[in-house]
Amino acid sequence: MLQIHNTLNYFQIAILIPQNENRELLIAALSEVGVEGFEEEESSLKAFVSEADYQADAVASILQEFGLTSTLETIAPTNWNAQWEADFEPVIINNFCTIRAHFHSMPITTPHEVIITPKMSFGTGHHATTHLMVAQMHDIDFKDKIVFDFGTGTGVLAILAEILGAKRIVAIDNDEWSFENTLENIGLNHCHNISVSMESIESIAESFDIILANINRHILLAYMPQMLAMLQKGGTLLMSGLLTEDETMVCEAALAAGFELQGVYTRDNWISIKCGKA
Repeated sequence: MLQIHNTLNYFQIAILIPQNENRELLIAALSEVGVEGFEEEESSLKAFVSEADYQADAVASILQEFGLTSTLETIAPTNWNAQWEADFEPVIINNFCTIRAHFHSMPITTPHEVIITPKMSFGTGHHATTHLMVAQMHDIDFKDKIVFDFGTGTGVLAILAEILGAKRIVAIDNDEWSFENTLENIGLNHCHNISVSMESIESIAESFDIILANINRHILLAYMPQMLAMLQKGGTLLMSGLLTEDETMVCEAALAAGFELQGVYTRDNWISIKCGKA
């Protein structure tokens, strides 16, 4: 089993925010400027970002826009991992798939199971976007398909795609923690059809039957035409990392690129969008 080591410190940004405020919008805004993890409390939100990725001016601008104040504290990476693993709970999605950590011992009542080692990356199933992606994968035929996982995170979607019968999955992410964690999780689930790398989408030359893209609005909009070109006729694009307010903009971009809209699904102010290529 791979062990991930990081010599970088992490910053904890403690933000005073009332419970009834729309935290999803704040989380989404901070996620787009390098913040990697969040811990919600009754009257505050703790945000975590690596020292290398911390954009002080951008974070300050977002907090000013929301009218919020914060304090900054340095957190050692080992403390982060211990806290992350200690707080991790299993996730059961629509009686379809259980996502659990390797240290959980529990009866599995769903037809499918994904085991992960929770690290500093999204894709554990707790966030609404991963939940949406997994739920919609239930209705997609992966048997003998070639799949592209764009922004793989923990690798959970790529792993589930293999479990559902995909014959080849290409997974990429530009984050080293995600890359290492995906390799570890591939091993935990005894997968053999997934190739994972830290390449950019521009370096991917092949075409795919299914594209899974749980990233963010800006990346999806930027690469919409390229995703259409990479998708085989009759193929499926499933996107998330999107807020409900992003729906019109992203759907219009998908239609303009040449996709056919097949459905929009909502959970906790987040959405996933399913498209096809005629």
